[in-house]
Amino acid sequence: MSSPKAQLERLPRSIQFILGLGFIALAAFPLMPFTGADFYLGMLSQMMILAIFAMSLDLLQGVTGLVSLGHAAYFGLAGYALAFLTPQDAPIALWWSLPLAAAGAGLAALVIGFFVVRTHGIYFIMVTMAFAQMVFFLFFDNKGLGGSDGIYVTFRPDATALGLDLENKTTFYYFTLAVLVLVYAFLRRLLFSPFGRVLAGIRVNEHRMRAVGYGTFGYKLTAFTLAGTLAGVAGYLWAAQTGFVNPELMGFHMSAHAIMMVILGGMGNFAGAIVGAFAFEYVMHFFKDLTKHWQLLMGGFIVLVVIVAPRGLLGLVERFTRKDAA
Repeated sequence: MSSPKAQLERLPRSIQFILGLGFIALAAFPLMPFTGADFYLGMLSQMMILAIFAMSLDLLQGVTGLVSLGHAAYFGLAGYALAFLTPQDAPIALWWSLPLAAAGAGLAALVIGFFVVRTHGIYFIMVTMAFAQMVFFLFFDNKGLGGSDGIYVTFRPDATALGLDLENKTTFYYFTLAVLVLVYAFLRRLLFSPFGRVLAGIRVNEHRMRAVGYGTFGYKLTAFTLAGTLAGVAGYLWAAQTGFVNPELMGFHMSAHAIMMVILGGMGNFAGAIVGAFAFEYVMHFFKDLTKHWQLLMGGFIVLVVIVAPRGLLGLVERFTRKDAA
């Protein structure tokens, strides 16, 4: 079983430096004049939203050791919450709609998690997927909930209370970047808290944690609920950014998408989830421009990374920088 150190929970200076450069590049990107700026702003905003989504899954998969194939259900539910809450003729206030949508996703995760965290291993994986498919078909088959066609979000949320105009693409970009940084800082702090240490202990050996007196069911349920809530934050931002939600946001493919991002970057430190989200989306767009059979190339790329860098891209960077230092 992987140790905490093997998961790069304590990031080396080289990786901290790379992350710092990445943040500076993202912060400076809107200030650079070039053709197609609005398109690339939108694409990077989506990458940052998916990075938040990937970090929420990493709390389960990388920290607690729970692999969920239904995590997209909470992502999609929050997006639908924004769509249903937004009137047709006016935007909705950000200050209460975002917490409400995230809380709704968290409540759904709490209810579903009450049943699924009682299972282990392959059974946990299959039950999470089963519940997510139930939610998917609830929206897919119900015309009153938009059906397979989905629902448009007519306005982006109103953030004038914060002095922000989210209809402006640059403002929305910086708002998303701020949320990304806050979620990352929160999860990194959580990782080294007593609660985070217990979750790491559950990943390594749950039986031992129960033997020393920890109620692992409660800890896993709390992690499952928190992960669903943060996925809801990402889903809310996705709906606000794209202006459209449909059942595909809750589907198996979206959950698998998040798993691939977490694996690609490296599990258990949240920085890997961010790197994995950006790398996955960039490579996917690159392959899509090359051929209509891009899925074949994407699958080969993921297999190659898993073979060459089993600890993800961050693990690969850490290995090479350590060799250079030596």
